[in-house]
Amino acid sequence: MKYFLATVLTKGKKEQIPIYAKDKIDAQNIAKMKSTGILIKVVEANEPFEAQFSRFQKDFLKNIKKKKIKPDALIASIRQLAVMTNAGISIYDSLSEIANASEDEALKTVFSKLADDINSGHSLSRSMENFRFELGNLTIAMVQLGEKTGNLDEALYSLADMLEEIRANIIKFKKAMAYPRNVMIAMAIAFVVLISYVVPEFKTIFEELDAELPVPTQILLTLEHLFNNYGPYVLAILFGAFMIFKYLINNNKQIKYGWHELLLKTYLIKNIIKYSTLSRFTLVFSELIRAGIPIAEALDTSIDMIDNLPLKIKLQSVRITVEKGGNLNKGLKDTELFENMIIQMVSAGEDSGTLDTMIKKVAEYYKMRFDAIIDGLSEAIEPIMLFIIASMVILLALGIFLPMWDMGNAVQGR
Repeated sequence: MKYFLATVLTKGKKEQIPIYAKDKIDAQNIAKMKSTGILIKVVEANEPFEAQFSRFQKDFLKNIKKKKIKPDALIASIRQLAVMTNAGISIYDSLSEIANASEDEALKTVFSKLADDINSGHSLSRSMENFRFELGNLTIAMVQLGEKTGNLDEALYSLADMLEEIRANIIKFKKAMAYPRNVMIAMAIAFVVLISYVVPEFKTIFEELDAELPVPTQILLTLEHLFNNYGPYVLAILFGAFMIFKYLINNNKQIKYGWHELLLKTYLIKNIIKYSTLSRFTLVFSELIRAGIPIAEALDTSIDMIDNLPLKIKLQSVRITVEKGGNLNKGLKDTELFENMIIQMVSAGEDSGTLDTMIKKVAEYYKMRFDAIIDGLSEAIEPIMLFIIASMVILLALGIFLPMWDMGNAVQGR
């Protein structure tokens, strides 16, 4: 967001209104909504330090307080909105009714504000842009599809199906992670108990030896010192660091890009992100093509819903290729994200005029790959879990027993 100053003439007096907007045109529209006076000019300006600090404080607190709508509540509300839209009920009345009937506070707040925006003359997708965190990119992309095709109810039905599928995958993911998570929690608790209560008993013995301690023992004693003397402070620092990192991820594009790039290089996580992203991208893209939306425009809408920045930038190059008159299959090939089989399928679809069908099959293929990863998640994570457990056990064993062996050797005169 950029900082603008809008000069407005109200009751014969000039006043300046600070505005945050994407560009000058957006700033002018916001200024007209904020003031009933005559808009004289809108200029981009340097944001004062006080405003910067106030915005940081506001955004930081917002990141802590804001909550996503519960998946079950969102899916139910989308289906209800689809039914009411299909029945000819206005969007404003539908949103208001759903907001009043919902028990989910986040959904109630979001849908109430959406209804107010609709009443002010905004489109549904434009209003949803203000709640991208709560609603998700997919929801906004599918609503845009419905508005472009004039079949909002069909788009909402499809959206509800997609959200249910995503929710089912999340449940599968949680089930697959349940055993490894419980084992790691149990090991972490055992490690903390040993560090806090067992290691201090050996510390006295080691100090009486007044000998040079091996590295594993020094690590254990350092951890024991931190846990028992600075435990609350360490937790507070970790929590603060996490919140600052979360704020930077949400508000700094370069840091966000670097983080997303790191995730794409991380074992197992990279495949989960890649195949889930490509599955949703191709699914939305196929729906748009089937609805008769031009390829370049369909790419725009499909790419907008992607969260991972490196993948988003690579796929944006596809749109550039298509705009320049290139084939879709060439653009997809240049990204190096798609297998040769997929490129051939897209090429065949372009040649035969069945691109929407081929892209739909591609979406099914990536969904299959993603489901296979989720199903095999427990097995894939076992080596990592075993490595962490083994490292903790070896550190404890060596840290405690190495000095004792040295003591035994010293007593025997070796």
